[in-house]
Order: sequence, then structure tokens, then C-alpha cells
Amino acid sequence: MTPGARVAAAIEILEDIRAGQAAEQALTRWARRSRFAGSKDRAAIRDHVFDVLRCRPLAAHYGRGETGRALMLGLLHLQDGQIDALFSGEGHAPAPPEGTELDFPAPPDDRATRWCLPEWLVPLFATALGDGAGDTARALQSRAPVSLRVNLARIDRGAAQALLAEQGVETALNPATDAALTVTKGERRIRNAPAYADGLVELQDAASQAVVAALPGGGRVLDYCAGGGGKALALAMDPARVVLAHDIDPRRMSDLPARAARAGASIRQVGTEDLAQAGPYDVVLCDAPCSGSGAWRRAAEGKWTLTPDRLADLTAIQDGILDAACGLVAPGGTLAFATCSVLREENEDRSAAFLARHPEWACGFERRFPVDAAGDGFYTAHFKRV
Repeated sequence: MTPGARVAAAIEILEDIRAGQAAEQALTRWARRSRFAGSKDRAAIRDHVFDVLRCRPLAAHYGRGETGRALMLGLLHLQDGQIDALFSGEGHAPAPPEGTELDFPAPPDDRATRWCLPEWLVPLFATALGDGAGDTARALQSRAPVSLRVNLARIDRGAAQALLAEQGVETALNPATDAALTVTKGERRIRNAPAYADGLVELQDAASQAVVAALPGGGRVLDYCAGGGGKALALAMDPARVVLAHDIDPRRMSDLPARAARAGASIRQVGTEDLAQAGPYDVVLCDAPCSGSGAWRRAAEGKWTLTPDRLADLTAIQDGILDAACGLVAPGGTLAFATCSVLREENEDRSAAFLARHPEWACGFERRFPVDAAGDGFYTAHFKRV
């Protein structure tokens, strides 16, 4: 496909999203009816679509509309793209701009458009992030870094870098943890690289790694909301730990046995009915379901589907998780709370609410990780019984 044809495909997919399809669904359906598209074509089209979703209000502002065509024109204006070459009408490219389509307006004045956020989220960002709210909102408009976690139980970081370079994946040291690397070139080669297939490296955001690195070492550790098991795998790099993983929906952990075997890690899965019997635990990590606002670079649709009611539901779920998990912690142990959110409602407010309900606990560690070139936005807090 030509670059212009890729833009035309992105316009078609954006129209499907506008009609009510979820982004992933729209991309999958387009790929199924467009067998001629190669992997590079699909990747480029996906990038166009998610670039729009990350900064939709700005794209709509400059494109003067919400149609797929208007959004792509606005996006390319934002990116200083070659509009004349991509909208040429040749080789399945979109038709050339007409009338006022290239008469781009002045930059917007309102924060919701400049920050590319729903209006109701603007004050929440301002409250949670203060002077850094604008920088965080702008950071969420760009593509996320691709980060790897080196399996330090089997290889050191320098050796992993050298091996990845031989396999066409170039990396730089990431300051978040001693195991983190940022991919600078060849990210699409990772899953086929022997270093990945052999469990020497794992895809994991660097801030997510830092949440694990901040936990006490050794002991019996329960990943209470394990999901796919990324943090459980990171926990298992410490040979002094006994790692157990749990999720309210065990299907989310279906790939964990294979991933653990690949990494040479031992992780026991525990069902909800067996949690108490398998405990108590020296550390219980609760990486709770949340808005994902710190990771909206990766899941850009999330900022447009989140509602005040859904946020209230999530905070209630987070409270319930902490209330249930605190009873599983051994005497002298640590209850750790984490979210990939930048909102105070899901972070500091949840910690304060937990301490108000459980005055026998105290917070001994609390940290935010910003949305930046190193990783996603995360929050974590550690509690111990007084």
C-alpha cells in the first residue's frame, strides 16, 4: 500500500469508530476485509488511528470536523505531515483537499481541547497534578515508549542489550529500575527475537517495573490482582520470594503458566476460595482495576469512554479490594496498593479512605511515577499495621 492508501484506510476505520465500533474491533474488521494489506501496512494504519484517538479534540479543531477525513487532515497538520502528497487522489489515496480544508484555524484557547481531555476531566487533572497537569495531558497525546524488563535471574542488563542488538532490537538504559530497557529501534522485531522467546526479556512498562522494585524483598508474595501476570513475573526474579498469583477472573491468567515457564519462574496460581488457606503473605500487592489514565498513550480510547459514574464504580472496587486484601497480610507484612492512574480520586484519596476505615494501619511509603519518556503514570503506597 502507498502512504496515501494507508491514510485512506485510516479514514475508513475512523468512520467505523465514529459509527460506534470500538477501535480494536474496527481495526480487526478492516484487516479481515483487506487481506492485501501487509504487516507494515497494518502497523502504519494502526499508528494513524491511535494518533488521532490520543489527540482527537485537536485533530477535530484543526480539521474543522469529526469525520475521518477531517480528523486525518487535522492530525497531519499537527504533525507537519505532507498533506499534498498523502491527499493526492492517486493510488487509492484520499482526494485532494478542497475549498477551506487547508484553511487551518488558530490554536484553540480552551484547556479541554489543548489538553485533549473530556471537559469533566480537566479539573480532576488540575487538582491531582497541579502545575504539571498540562505537561501530563500533552504527554498522553504522544506514543508511549516500548519498555523491556530484563530477566536478571538469567542474564544481566548489559548482556541482554548486546544480545538484543544482534537480533535487530536496539535499546537504551531506562532509569526506572536496574532491569528496565527502553527500545529505541526495532520494536516490531521483539516478539520474534530469541531473547524474548527464551524468556530473557519481557515486555513491561518501566514504571510498572518500578512499582515491583519498590516492594520488600523475599518472603511469600501474593499478586492479588494479577491480570496477565506481568508483575508476578517481575516479582519472581527474586529467588528469595515465593510468588502466588490471583485474579477474580482466572481466565486473565491463562497465559501466565507459559510465560512463567519461558522465564524459568515458579508462580503458583490461587483461586479466590483458597486465598486465606494459602496465606498469610508477607506482601500482598493490589494492582487494582482503574481508569488507566496514566497509560492512555497505549489505550487512547479509554479517555473518551471513561465517565463520572464509571470512575465512581472503580473507586468503590478499589476500596473493596483493599478491605479484602488487608486480612491476608501476615503480622509485620506489607499491603501494597498500585494503580496506573494519575487521578487523585483513585490514588491518594483511596489510600486516605483505607486508613480512615482501618486506623490500625499506617502508610510508610507513597510515590507517584509521572507520564514521561521513561514510562507510564503510576501510583503506589505501602501500608503496615501499627
